[in-house]
Amino acid sequence: MRLYLVRHLAVPTGAGICYGRLDLPAVPPTPQQLADLRAGLPAEALWCSSPAQRCQTLARALYPTPTLVPDLQELDFGKWEACAWSNIGAAALDAWITAGYDGAAHGGESLTTLQQRVWRWADAQAAHLTPSHAVVVITHAGVIRALWSRTTPFEACLGRAVPHGQIIVLDWPPAGVQPG
Repeated sequence: MRLYLVRHLAVPTGAGICYGRLDLPAVPPTPQQLADLRAGLPAEALWCSSPAQRCQTLARALYPTPTLVPDLQELDFGKWEACAWSNIGAAALDAWITAGYDGAAHGGESLTTLQQRVWRWADAQAAHLTPSHAVVVITHAGVIRALWSRTTPFEACLGRAVPHGQIIVLDWPPAGVQPG
C-alpha cells in the first residue's frame, strides 16, 4: 500500500516547548494549502488521522470523516510534556539519547515503543489492503520518522526534515521488508 503522510500544520503556541501528546491547536489551513494538498493526494484513499486536534483540524478540512487512530499519536514525553526545552536541559536530553531514547528519562514512551506502535498499525493496514491501495495519514513528525525507521537507522531519521503540511509518500511494507 502507499502511505501519503502529512504532518499537521504549525503549532504557534508550541515554539520552544516539548509537546508530544500535549493537545495544542495548529494554525488553520489556508485555502491555498488545502488546494495544494488536495492536488497531491489521491482521489480514492482511506483517510486516517491522529486524534490530536492539530491533526484533526487539517484532516477534517481535507476529508470530513477521517478515521481517528490512537496509534498515530506523537511520542508521549511524560513529565517533559509542556516543559520548555531549555528547562529540560541539555544534560537530561543527552542522557535520554545515550540511553537509546528510553522512556525512563521522562516517564513516557521510548522511541522503540513508538516504532512498534506505528509499525504494527501500518502492518495491519497492509495485511488487508492491496499493494495499490492509498492511505492518507495526517500525523506527527515522530510518527513519520518512526515509519521511515523500518528501513533506516532511527538516528538517520531524526536528521530528516518533516515539514508541516507537506506530503511524504512511503510504500508499505518497504521494499525487502516483511511485515512483522
